[in-house]
Amino acid sequence: MASPIRLQIKSMYTDFSPKEQAIADYILENPSKVSHGSISDLASELGIADSTFFQFTKKLGFNGFKDFKLALLKQENDLSAVTIHENIQKNDSELMMAQKVFNSNMKTLTDTRKLLKEEDLIKAVQLITASRRLYFFGVGGSEIVATDAYHKFLRSPIPVGHSTDYHIQLMEASLLTEEDCALLISHSGKSKETIHIAEAAKKAGAKIIIVTSHANSPLAKLGDVVFISISEEIEFRSEALASRIAQLSIIDSLYVIMMFRNRENAQETISKVREVILGLKDSKSD
Repeated sequence: MASPIRLQIKSMYTDFSPKEQAIADYILENPSKVSHGSISDLASELGIADSTFFQFTKKLGFNGFKDFKLALLKQENDLSAVTIHENIQKNDSELMMAQKVFNSNMKTLTDTRKLLKEEDLIKAVQLITASRRLYFFGVGGSEIVATDAYHKFLRSPIPVGHSTDYHIQLMEASLLTEEDCALLISHSGKSKETIHIAEAAKKAGAKIIIVTSHANSPLAKLGDVVFISISEEIEFRSEALASRIAQLSIIDSLYVIMMFRNRENAQETISKVREVILGLKDSKSD
């Protein structure tokens, strides 16, 4: 299996049943015991049938428990080193609190980087480069990421679009064509509004790129290319908020790759943008 088991479990966690979530929690908290135990002993301790544990490993993409154990043994050190919730404590100093936030962000980026696949990056950049127009969609907190992406890609040679209003986004999605590309952002991948936008864009024939934290979410299933952003939650900050830094980095990566692959046209558009912005700054100083 290409991606670390911990990250695979985390990206699928919200789609698990309560029993499956209990198995997932047990694996994350006891990786050594699981990698060295028998399926019967583990199932007994969890109060479930052997077949339930077996089917869980199949859901993760393994051939069965033995295949899962072998992969887990190889990744045991990584799992053992994980602090699932690095909660800020009441007696922490201000510096310590800030450091924990930074540590959480760095871990988010490291985890997300491990899930990147070169074939996905290549395909996404090809879809963007070949598109007549590129539109960015996001609702709520994800709209902030979509706006940042729009601001960034305005410097590219690809015509881009984005609206902050949901109904206008929905209208824009319905007017896309098979020559266009839509990039949608949603942490949960279950936002009804974002799913409706994706469905409208897909019905219109547009290519779909998804950025989400949940690989098996309804939104992810609509994507031609899907990027997974993984984050750790700390107290007073939700996973959705923490995942934004990973989402921004994924989009940054697509932007940089696309600009390098279209260097000549990219330099021309950047020069135009810089010229007009520089002129604005000069006029203010007069």
